[in-house]
Amino acid sequence: MAATDNLHTPRNAAPSIDELRVAITGGTSGLGLALVRACTRGRAHVAFVARDAARVERISAETGAHGIVGDIARKDDIHRIALQVIGLLGGVDLLVNNASSLGPVTLRPLADTECEDLENALATNLLGPFRLTKALLGSLAASARERRGAVVLNVSSDAAINPYPGWGAYGASKAALHHLSRIWDEELGSQGVRFLSIDPGDMDTPLHALAVPDADPTTLRRPADSAAALLAAIERALAEIHRAGEMRTLEEIAVCR
Repeated sequence: MAATDNLHTPRNAAPSIDELRVAITGGTSGLGLALVRACTRGRAHVAFVARDAARVERISAETGAHGIVGDIARKDDIHRIALQVIGLLGGVDLLVNNASSLGPVTLRPLADTECEDLENALATNLLGPFRLTKALLGSLAASARERRGAVVLNVSSDAAINPYPGWGAYGASKAALHHLSRIWDEELGSQGVRFLSIDPGDMDTPLHALAVPDADPTTLRRPADSAAALLAAIERALAEIHRAGEMRTLEEIAVCR
């Protein structure tokens, strides 16, 4: 091979979190807030979604991220949220579906769970992420074509795998989200859009305090530590996407020759 052939070898590094346009749901507390803070510290362009307007304004002022008031459990909010995300960021490279609902509080057996509580858990933990991802899929696909990296992270739970008594509404909805993520990754991974479903572990968050009020916070992970682990997993996915793109480019060059 001639030395000049190396000029045609892709040399661009894999994108990092710092370069991404990031959308995060449930961004005013717990893991979502930790992710917003970590991403903005790294100079990523961030938009986050939450229901409480006062908290959205406060976190936006604190972090410099764009705050969007909305409820992903409400079908009528989804397209407005998606339009704001794209308008504020100019597109989206990373979507983190983090907002979650326990269903009934306090937790109770499925036989004692009201239909409305199960419906709310499904609306927040499954349908909301599904609808928002669909609404942003065109932008994610464009990001993949531009080799910016396109990743959807659906925040899962060990309750998606293990049948904990009393966690039926939450566990069933998270199990569905976990499997939805795997199917979507099979369908769109070859196009450069990766889907991750990751359990961040038991954390010291308001949601965990609602579920297990007697838990010792010192035994739980800090949201900031879980956020760092999730961002590391996203960067590994970005590197895999980049390597796959380089291989496709090299194959195209070989065919042209």
